[in-house]
Amino acid sequence: QVQLVESGGGSVQAGGSLRLSCAASISKFCMSWFRQAPGKEREGVAAIRSILSTTTDYADSVKGRFTISHDNTKKMLYLQMNSLKPEDSAVYYCAAYTFCPASVSLITRPDYWGQGTQVTVSS
Repeated sequence: QVQLVESGGGSVQAGGSLRLSCAASISKFCMSWFRQAPGKEREGVAAIRSILSTTTDYADSVKGRFTISHDNTKKMLYLQMNSLKPEDSAVYYCAAYTFCPASVSLITRPDYWGQGTQVTVSS
């Protein structure tokens, strides 16, 4: 079992930045961030796969604005969010996989989820 704990959410004005953190109970080489806005389905935001080399994938809506990263222990996951927009408002979830997907992917459904952290962007 993997425990995931997010932190760093909050309220910010449009154009601002936030950095989300996720602490995992064990090292995980493949992790991702998802988000869910009220009345909408949960969607993948960013994924990272750190085996031999690091590869990442982003949803089109956040490319160029968000950056996902790991620390060296692979027990901390981060999401740097810049140029935030009101449509980025959602509960953000850290996620991990029992086994790494063959390639970095926002499609593969994670096996473990954090409790979520709220991000609110005002216009």
